[in-house]
Amino acid sequence: MSTVPSVNADQKATLEARLTRFPAQQIWLASQRAVSYREVDSADSDALPLVLLHGIGSGAASWVQQFEVLGATRRVLAWDAPGYGASTPVAAESPAASDYATVLKEWLDALGIERCVLLGHSLGALIAGAFAAVHPHRVAGLLLLSPAGGYGAASADVRETKRDQRLAMLKELGPLGLAEKRSTNMLSAHASDEARAWVRWNMSRVIPHGYAQATHLLADADLAADLARYRGRISVAVGVDDIITTPDACERIALAAGTQLQVVPRAGHAGYIEAPAAYTAIIDTFCRTSDGQRSQ
Repeated sequence: MSTVPSVNADQKATLEARLTRFPAQQIWLASQRAVSYREVDSADSDALPLVLLHGIGSGAASWVQQFEVLGATRRVLAWDAPGYGASTPVAAESPAASDYATVLKEWLDALGIERCVLLGHSLGALIAGAFAAVHPHRVAGLLLLSPAGGYGAASADVRETKRDQRLAMLKELGPLGLAEKRSTNMLSAHASDEARAWVRWNMSRVIPHGYAQATHLLADADLAADLARYRGRISVAVGVDDIITTPDACERIALAAGTQLQVVPRAGHAGYIEAPAAYTAIIDTFCRTSDGQRSQ
């Protein structure tokens, strides 16, 4: 059985050195809540901004490889979702995707971003879908990587079971134990030791309260229903070895969105970390096509 290596001193130094190019920032919104984020701002004013939304066990720092490449041609921003990093949690103990989408709108307003390419990974896809359904004019293109579909369409028993299992695991293990137990599932057998350490490092930094709120979101959201309300450009991609949001599950999301699923070889759930070249190429191609949709 494979094990997840600890982040040794050299790996940690390398990661932190790369992150220093994109330091964490914080902005206060009109609602008196804070959002922390990382950004690289290219001088290319013709390209639409790219906004990146991370999954339940991650954060803004996970996108550094995409910053390094895509930031050369466009403004790229990644937030720490409410309850992650230094971002203020949403108010509800059992929030809906719309609660996070409301904060996303406020954040984009505060940064002066009227229209963007919106990318959601895993849980981030639920927030992205909820935002696009209500504010379609703000989204030139919606790219979903290994999207979580949510359990909103399932029975109450299924929703409660999925929620309670994850909450119990969080309570038992805490962030460090969660990273030890769950990070292996995030990657394929082809992942490098550095990618494994990176995923573990990001997951170990989650804040229990924010993770618990996101668990409630996951239990009650219904991505397919939100996508049915959005008429803009959508693309869906998944790693062939993703065992969390499997290719079959993502195929159903792609069908609901009226698009074809892209399947990436030699990649698992956190494909953009372990196979950055392949995923960054997918993102770049989608962004360049979306640039033509600058107007509503």
